[in-house]
Amino acid sequence: MIRLLTSGESHGPAMTVTIEGFPAGVVIDLEKIDHELTRRQRGYGRGKRMTIEKDSITVVSGIRFGRTLGSPITLVVENKDHQNWQDVMSIHPALENTLVTAPRPGHADLAGVLKYGFNDIRNVLERASARETVARVAAGGIFKILLSTFDIRITSQTTAIGGVAAMDRVRSFKEYDVSPLRCADPQAEKTMMEVIDQACEQGDSLGGTCEVVACGMIPGLGSYGHFDQRLDARIAGAMMSIPSVKGVGIGPAFVNAQHTGSCVHDEIVYQAQQGFSRRTNRAGGIEGGVSTGENIVVHCAVKPVPTLGRSLRTVDIKSKEKRSAQKERADTCVVPAVGVIAESMLAYVLCSTFIEKFSGDCLVDIRASVTAFQKRIRNV
Repeated sequence: MIRLLTSGESHGPAMTVTIEGFPAGVVIDLEKIDHELTRRQRGYGRGKRMTIEKDSITVVSGIRFGRTLGSPITLVVENKDHQNWQDVMSIHPALENTLVTAPRPGHADLAGVLKYGFNDIRNVLERASARETVARVAAGGIFKILLSTFDIRITSQTTAIGGVAAMDRVRSFKEYDVSPLRCADPQAEKTMMEVIDQACEQGDSLGGTCEVVACGMIPGLGSYGHFDQRLDARIAGAMMSIPSVKGVGIGPAFVNAQHTGSCVHDEIVYQAQQGFSRRTNRAGGIEGGVSTGENIVVHCAVKPVPTLGRSLRTVDIKSKEKRSAQKERADTCVVPAVGVIAESMLAYVLCSTFIEKFSGDCLVDIRASVTAFQKRIRNV
């Protein structure tokens, strides 16, 4: 079983991730992981912090001579902005401390203060910050490498921002992955950039939707045996853990809900070389909580970032008086970055279920198990 644990505060020294249960013998290209971190930082509408941080990983444990050891893998991403926050984020008792007491609507600020009994909101916002996701993306690079060994690849794209939807898929993945908003529709992307500029000028923010796809899937991941083993349930939970994601659909879920069953369900075909497959993929690659072998397609609804250029109204937790909310550096739009983070979370879930099904302590054993499984399902 793969376990994932992150630690660190937004303006602390570093963000750290530990991966437990990862098999031995997997060749790790560190440049690929750093590339994932760079992808997370891109996107039209990102804030000033992206110009401060140049994220890259340091391997602390679990990899030797370019291969995984089977022991826990620990990766560290330095927070370069920490040098400007050393007094504020000191681990030692402070003689003076400027308290943050104006909770921001849409953030964990007030809920966290009520939960833990803090008198300083910074104790909440530093960990609740989306900066934590840099550790998940670092881990996602590791998971993607293992999945690619079995020809499973994960991509994402921006499908809508601020009510502007992508209609045509003109660009290839390589083209839209380096475009300003990681969108396959250049014309829609141009309009998206215009509405982002308008929101920025008004001190506002925009949300949207993104699509994440796992290609080259094999059937049999997940289980209908228990509710918490269902693959779609695990994917949905992982996606909802991403800051600003407020809705998840597997396949065209909300479109399917408007049609009859005869229009929705995927008819089954069989070919000697390919085995069983579906004529369509409206189920998004999952039926009954189990992968079908078709592409897994996930859609995420991303709310507008709640830290704005202009202040929203709030109440001071100390004085109980009305005032403007605390301001922190913020983005105008994070939808493209959420797509990259969602790729990492999908990779985590798929790796976890992959190891559960094809259990083995090393890559050689897992590969043998996968080969045997593929041979069996072709001969069913």
